[in-house]
Amino acid sequence: MAEEIFQNETIKQILAHYRKIWAIGHAQSVLGWDMEVNMPKMGITERSTAQGELSVLAHSFMLEPKFVELVEKAAGEELNDYERGVVRVLQREIRIAKAFPPEFVRELSEVRSKATMAWAEAKEKDDFKKFEPWLDKIIELAKKATEYLGYEEYPYDALLDLYEEGLRTRDLEPIFEKLEKELKPILDRILEEGKVPREHPLEKEEYDVESMKKVNLKVLELLGYPLGTRGRLDVSPHPFTTEFGIHDVRITTRYEGFDFRRTLLAVVHEFGHALYELQVDERFMFSPIAGGVSLGIHESQSRFWENIIGRSREFAGLIYPILKENLPFISKYTEDDIYNYFNIVRPDFIRVEADEVTYNLHILLRYKLEKLMVNEEVKAKDLPELWNDEIERLLGIRPKNYKEGILQDIHWAHGTVGYFPTYSLGTLLATQIRSYILRDIPDFYEKVANGEFAPIREWLREKVHKYGSMYPPKELLERSFGEGINPEYFIEYIKEKYLG
Repeated sequence: MAEEIFQNETIKQILAHYRKIWAIGHAQSVLGWDMEVNMPKMGITERSTAQGELSVLAHSFMLEPKFVELVEKAAGEELNDYERGVVRVLQREIRIAKAFPPEFVRELSEVRSKATMAWAEAKEKDDFKKFEPWLDKIIELAKKATEYLGYEEYPYDALLDLYEEGLRTRDLEPIFEKLEKELKPILDRILEEGKVPREHPLEKEEYDVESMKKVNLKVLELLGYPLGTRGRLDVSPHPFTTEFGIHDVRITTRYEGFDFRRTLLAVVHEFGHALYELQVDERFMFSPIAGGVSLGIHESQSRFWENIIGRSREFAGLIYPILKENLPFISKYTEDDIYNYFNIVRPDFIRVEADEVTYNLHILLRYKLEKLMVNEEVKAKDLPELWNDEIERLLGIRPKNYKEGILQDIHWAHGTVGYFPTYSLGTLLATQIRSYILRDIPDFYEKVANGEFAPIREWLREKVHKYGSMYPPKELLERSFGEGINPEYFIEYIKEKYLG
């Protein structure tokens, strides 16, 4: 099938070699998924070593001289858009791989695995000291990475670019400045007017986990997730999506036994990530462009489904019968109650449970701390207090423990410093996509109310998903929508929805 789009002989040679790299990545994805879903705690010793060795092996395949020569040769040949995408992605990956010595790759992989397990234990026991030495190692490795990669203005830029191709601090500063300036007054006004609930009795309702699993599975079926054929739903400490290929994309959620919107909206969120990977052009299979182009674009898909669809009045009405059938306490509540419950606005500690109005302030907090970690000399021991001070400044609340503060996210344990800003980029872009889709599908919300998600999935496939990594993120947005990320859409959406 790939023969139809990859015609250049040099590209064909490149893809034949790349299959080895792809296969290692595939195996690492399975090992990583298993580590968080199934693996017993003591398995970390062998698993971290295996992951480290596989990382070094993939690194060596990527830098094999003949392969690098082929990629450079192809860059000078006449290519179609698909083939140019392959070369662009590989040149970028080779540049990054060349920057990192094998011993650094091995160390980073092993530290990530061990830090993840240390984080899980630290969070469970609310004991930051158990994670602190590992976070120091992550910060040290992040700084080493910036030196290996190089940068023009700030060390942090080197890490931003790893997760969002071409992203720099100078791109983010005006966005976050605008969000901080605009959102705090909006939040204050929402809280003062009191029209939007700050709490809801459904938050305290306890649910049976097995019953809630049935709800989540039925909602996923309704959305169009191919359970059993190309997808699975499992449980992990932190919800995530893993793609093993275009035909195997798995998601997870967590069950806390109360406040069911946490698990339900996490499932809808992860579905958005999964759908992106599932709708990449199948002809890209086994190639470097078979996957989402960036974390910011990826997050726009998950936030679109979670916020624009999942928190809509129409979606609340659609899933109300499913909730009522499986959760006995729902009979005490109306569809309006479900909608209001999904759209509570209040300053809260936990990012993944934050409302639409405050969410980006949570990201702003992490963005500021990451810059301090990488650009300055801040150590892990300093971070809990810095975290608490900043969230108190932004939201007027102060964490009572580490679980509510610095231990809530898994990302730093994974070594993904520079990742968090993509969450805001995606959240903003989701509201832009809402504006665009309403132009093309004027009865969008009517379709949501009726559970007609096929036209919505198809629109997203045509505008974003099918291209995989063929175009860099900024070019993809220009091609599909004619503009880049613009925070004005988000500000207007929030005002319209919450202030009327």
